Amino acid sequence: MDIPDQARPRLGLVPFRALRLADSRVGDPASHRVFARPYRSVPARLREWRRKRHLTLDSTPAIYVHEYTSAGVTIRGLVATVDLLESKDAIFPHEGTQAAQVEQLAGRMIEMNLNPAPILLMYRGTEAVRELIRSTTAEEPQLVYTDRGSQLQRVWRITDPTAIDLLAAQLADAHVVIADGHHRYAAARQAWLQHPDSGWTRTLVMLVDQSDTPLQLCAIHRTVPRLSLDAIEKCAARSGDTFRRHDSSHQALAKLEHALVLHDGTAWATLAPADPNELLVTWLHERLLPSWDRDEDKLVFHHSATEAIERAGLGVSVLLPAPTFDDVDRSALSGHLLPHKATSFQPKPHFGVLMRDLSDE
Repeated sequence: MDIPDQARPRLGLVPFRALRLADSRVGDPASHRVFARPYRSVPARLREWRRKRHLTLDSTPAIYVHEYTSAGVTIRGLVATVDLLESKDAIFPHEGTQAAQVEQLAGRMIEMNLNPAPILLMYRGTEAVRELIRSTTAEEPQLVYTDRGSQLQRVWRITDPTAIDLLAAQLADAHVVIADGHHRYAAARQAWLQHPDSGWTRTLVMLVDQSDTPLQLCAIHRTVPRLSLDAIEKCAARSGDTFRRHDSSHQALAKLEHALVLHDGTAWATLAPADPNELLVTWLHERLLPSWDRDEDKLVFHHSATEAIERAGLGVSVLLPAPTFDDVDRSALSGHLLPHKATSFQPKPHFGVLMRDLSDE
């Protein structure tokens, strides 16, 4: 993940006091009720849960190493807060966001006065940082448990000033790309701009070294309501794109790397751009949807191909290949962002392992 030769922005990493759900409640969907509407009541609910010892607040600030294992895949990262002003040019989004969703989320976060989960950032770490993490995780973790969702959680606290200074120095010039949490990051920045002298000057992040324990990059599929394969075929004939019908799902899915796979609940087809260099998800949003006279706001998104195929009877389901890490990186550096919900990074940590309550600072 190299960036052009220029003055490098700095990533401002700051220790924090973690708020943690009780081990028995992490991975339990019922735990989310404490963060449900009305959001202005969340601080009082948090106080009540602390009284009942459903929540624990660490006594001193730290930078945390959080390692989790989900379905046999282990991810390890550094959890801290970042200074939004100092880091504003060091954190690169790769996807677009929806303004209405950002505004709604910012209002919700301000009412809750809480970072309920870290924003996932990916970067390429230095050997010095990897060695520090290796030496930290060679010790017994402060927390280790398997949560209610079968995710193994392990957490270490880094409080030694020398170690924290080393991390700050080594990560100051890191080029980090948002993997998951584009809307939360945009909402945190909005909260900071609205309350510049508050705890919203910082937000909670988890930095995952893609050279160490890489997140897996998956596609997000779409269903386009009230659309037919015949209409798509007619548009392709006008634009010069390649539309082909297939006798089976197997034939169609074999083309997925270089074409959109289309299913209307009965028939299968593929659609490939006239320009083979176009990124398929960008081509879909910037060229195809307008030519089909379909509004992006009406799309239905699916995190699995099975789910998308099951919804095909409501329109045409569009299966996409996952963009590569190079695609994501190029998008982040160029500023030409990928469409909303272009990527899904997996696995994500379960909610509640490490949170940040701004009233504790």
